Amino acid sequence: MKTYSTPVQFLDSFIPNYRNLVIRANKAYWEMTTTGSANAEAEYAQIKAELMKSFSDSETFNYLKESRKEGIADPLIRRQIDLLYLGFLANQLPSETIELLVEKEQAIEGIFVKYRAEFQGKRTTDNDLRELLRHSTNSKECQEAWEASKAIANETAPRIRELVKLRNDAARSLGFRDFYELSLTTMELDEKELFSILDLLKDKTQEAFFKMKSKLDKELAQRFNVSPTDLYPWHYGDPFFQEVPATGEVDLDGFYANHDPVKMVTAFYDDLELNTREILKRSDLYEREGKEQHAYCTDIDREGDVRTLCNLRPNEQWTSTLLHELGHGVYDLFHDPSLPFLLREPAHIFTTEAVAMLMGRFTKDPEWLQRYAGASPAVVPVDALKEQTVRGSLIFVRWGLVMVYFERELYRDPDQDLNSLWWKLVRELQGITPPENRIAPDWAAKIHLGTAPVYYQNYLLGEIFASQLHAHLKNFVGSSSILGQPSAGTFLKERVFAPGSRWHWSDMIQNALGERLDAKYFAEEFLG
Repeated sequence: MKTYSTPVQFLDSFIPNYRNLVIRANKAYWEMTTTGSANAEAEYAQIKAELMKSFSDSETFNYLKESRKEGIADPLIRRQIDLLYLGFLANQLPSETIELLVEKEQAIEGIFVKYRAEFQGKRTTDNDLRELLRHSTNSKECQEAWEASKAIANETAPRIRELVKLRNDAARSLGFRDFYELSLTTMELDEKELFSILDLLKDKTQEAFFKMKSKLDKELAQRFNVSPTDLYPWHYGDPFFQEVPATGEVDLDGFYANHDPVKMVTAFYDDLELNTREILKRSDLYEREGKEQHAYCTDIDREGDVRTLCNLRPNEQWTSTLLHELGHGVYDLFHDPSLPFLLREPAHIFTTEAVAMLMGRFTKDPEWLQRYAGASPAVVPVDALKEQTVRGSLIFVRWGLVMVYFERELYRDPDQDLNSLWWKLVRELQGITPPENRIAPDWAAKIHLGTAPVYYQNYLLGEIFASQLHAHLKNFVGSSSILGQPSAGTFLKERVFAPGSRWHWSDMIQNALGERLDAKYFAEEFLG
């Protein structure tokens, strides 16, 4: 077994190469997703494999295990050793297995980056399909657009099944039931505790969601001039019914159509004294051929080079997305720079998702519309917007539950009838009638299943923490709103962002808010 005189000596020997690989991988991924370059794709795959292999040495893993048993007095050193142990735990695999996993995952990523759907005889962007689904009143046209958005699944489904089996084989070689269990373990999430929270969330939102959806269905039926019983997936405004469909009740896009998302969002963050201008200068914000059509934020070097990729248009969805991604951005930007490199990350994936989700919610806030979109108070439908906000969270939570329950089953048995499982969950959790006689792997049109596995529970935990954090922020600033409150930004910087990952996520929340993660705030905000 490798030995070091102290854990500090080990970290001093390991971190420089790790840091170099992380920065190189982040830069290569940025190049790949902003250009679609085959060379960048190959480079990213090669660096990603190197990074995983750097965590595969069994002697180092044994050293980390023994160090944890012996106990380490310094909390920052102990936390770094704990995080490295989890990283090494997931990668105790042969080099050829790591290379194969990276190769298969990269192939799926490449498909999503380059893919453009065929619609009415021409290549069409995701943005165009989404806008049509959101605003068309023609059922047949929406059905064609929805089916076009799913066509990518024919390419990705067999690849995802194969990759799931490979991931499971790798996880079982490490003593885990499957890759799902391994992933939650390395994310410091207890599966039993997680699903007790999610099952409760499912039960608590059931009545409110279906009551809301009954009203929504009547509105959509009127829009499409059909009976509510004749509504199908393409009537719900986006390919997965994860956002609020447009109805006659309120047209949010109308408030944003003549406004620059960057200008509005910059002003919002400026008022919180969370400067996003340098992030935006480094970002890639507008759509073009060959570029990734989704959105993400990345911290390239953990020293201030934070960027976001978007495909902006002047509408509510992309304004909300920019708010969301810059929520990730300011979290990364304001870590305590004196922390060791390994700890200059969020306390958990779901804590940064919480900040991003909290920020993304504001596009439906009446005061936000007046302050940043210049809407006249006389034309802002306060009650309708409040209802839209509630609808948005209920819809997203139920959609997120589809993903989480489906993915757990996917890893339990990737050979089962996944198409039927998908539509069973969609019907039960989202109340959507499956298309008649459709046999297609629609589940595989969701990029996360291939390239960001076992991720969606972080969005759901993020929704819970976002409401809890929002309640504490309002109490801290002594107002019913945090808009234009620099002290809210100070609270976030000092209590949430600065600690990075120096503590376990549950300890960060306790230290920041004085209590543990609690779903009661989400219930109070959205369930009445």
